[in-house]
Amino acid sequence: MPPRRLITKKIGELLIDRKAITPAQLEEALRIQQDKGGLLGQILVGLGHTTEEAVAQALTTQYGFPFLPLKNYAIDEETLKLIPQNVARQYCLVPVDRMGDTLTVAMADPLDSQAVEDIEMLSHCSVQVFVATMGDVAEAIQRHYGDGHA
Repeated sequence: MPPRRLITKKIGELLIDRKAITPAQLEEALRIQQDKGGLLGQILVGLGHTTEEAVAQALTTQYGFPFLPLKNYAIDEETLKLIPQNVARQYCLVPVDRMGDTLTVAMADPLDSQAVEDIEMLSHCSVQVFVATMGDVAEAIQRHYGDGHA
């Protein structure tokens, strides 16, 4: 079951409302998305029209996922062992905490229900999703898994 939107505005509209992009930049990104596919937020960031953080904050507003900056977030070894590095890279997510049967993950695409299902099967936990930027997740994966971990 896909996450329910808290507000009905699309991500592009939210970014315009927040003055993170212009209507013309949204049109350009939508044309590219229609041509080549991909996530609108990633296209906008790739074009240099907005930041990963602005997109993550818009997703937070749109769906109610909490935003988690990972820059100074310490993740313990036992939590990291729940998700292999290749899976973390594949889905652009990182496990950040475990409380009982609940695993908290920070991910760039919180709407990826396949990722959430796979993580639940791998970890035998229910997953709580936080939004993080792609850059933050990639950096956290490198910092925490490096070459010597799972």
